[in-house]
Amino acid sequence: MKRIGILLSLCLVLLCLPSRAAAADLEVAGKSALLMDMATGTVLYEQNAHEKLPPASVTKVMTMLLVMEAIDSGTIGWEDTVTVSESAAAKGGSQIYLKVGEAMSVSDMLKSVAVSSANDCACALAEHLSGSEAAFVEKMNQRAVELGMQDTHFVNCTGLDDGENAKEHLTSAYDIALMSRELMVKHPDIQKFTTIWMDTVRNGAFGLSNTNKLVRFYPGATGLKTGFTSGAGYCLSATAQRENLGLIAVVLGAKTSQERFAGCKSMLDYGFANFTSVVPSLPESSTVPVKLGTEKSITARPAQELKLLLEKSQKDQVRVETVLEESLTAPVSKGQKVGTLTVYVGEQVLAQVPMVAGETVPRLTWWELFLQTLRCFAMAKTDG
Repeated sequence: MKRIGILLSLCLVLLCLPSRAAAADLEVAGKSALLMDMATGTVLYEQNAHEKLPPASVTKVMTMLLVMEAIDSGTIGWEDTVTVSESAAAKGGSQIYLKVGEAMSVSDMLKSVAVSSANDCACALAEHLSGSEAAFVEKMNQRAVELGMQDTHFVNCTGLDDGENAKEHLTSAYDIALMSRELMVKHPDIQKFTTIWMDTVRNGAFGLSNTNKLVRFYPGATGLKTGFTSGAGYCLSATAQRENLGLIAVVLGAKTSQERFAGCKSMLDYGFANFTSVVPSLPESSTVPVKLGTEKSITARPAQELKLLLEKSQKDQVRVETVLEESLTAPVSKGQKVGTLTVYVGEQVLAQVPMVAGETVPRLTWWELFLQTLRCFAMAKTDG
């Protein structure tokens, strides 16, 4: 096999974080807090991150996730009409005051949930998608299990704590980061709503104002969801993106609204100051010769995107080595493993992914081989 050694400034998943001292200087008010890298899911800071707590309206991250999954899969459409039921219109707390029988598009209802935390719209969307809020909540809990949210149990789609079983509606800062990451990474179209500061619905008749003040005042903010009840306190899942680095900061159980925003801002500031994320590029010579094929070579590329997390202070210490097969014999299938890409910092292996063929190369037929041999023979005779 041939070796191609190169130095790259790329990001990597750190098994230990040397900036623990800097993280220890963070002062985050609230019962629970967490900072996560959006690309890799690496936890950069945590404080009681798995404590089970009521999330209030941050619950709606899961509601929005299920709606976005339905939209992106084609199950429902942005302009589908949702008709408001009595139960949806009766929801208290934050709302846009839907009336029974009122019709509104999925798009406007989802915007109202994302911007103004409308409980009535969240319930109407849940019923539109699953037939009833109870059936929708079953999907919420099933999706939570699929995402590895082991601290979570939902009893409604809003986070309201006025029901008989409200005390069973619990999650954790870590689990909120997991579902926030799934929503923002897999369904980026939600950001056309979560980044809105002010807007309207009902043809301009009803104004919406974002409950997440970071959207206006924090550079790079992309969302995501606030929450408050007297039992849960002030909660927030805040997301932000600067250059190639995306971060998720979660605070649960803060005593004031200012505390939750200040806590998330402090964690985001820490993350952007200390970490970077870069997608590495491969050397131009990442090709492998192919024998007996319709093409003379294939392009070798990583089997998955290499977007890892790196401390800014370490980005010049990274070494990447690509080990490829000397040659291949056709047929070669697209996606076939042809080598390995390894990321080092010093001598420590930090990541390793397969290198695969970027295209399919069929084997030459016997007739094509015969003609190729004749051409080679003719050329040799001419040269002689």
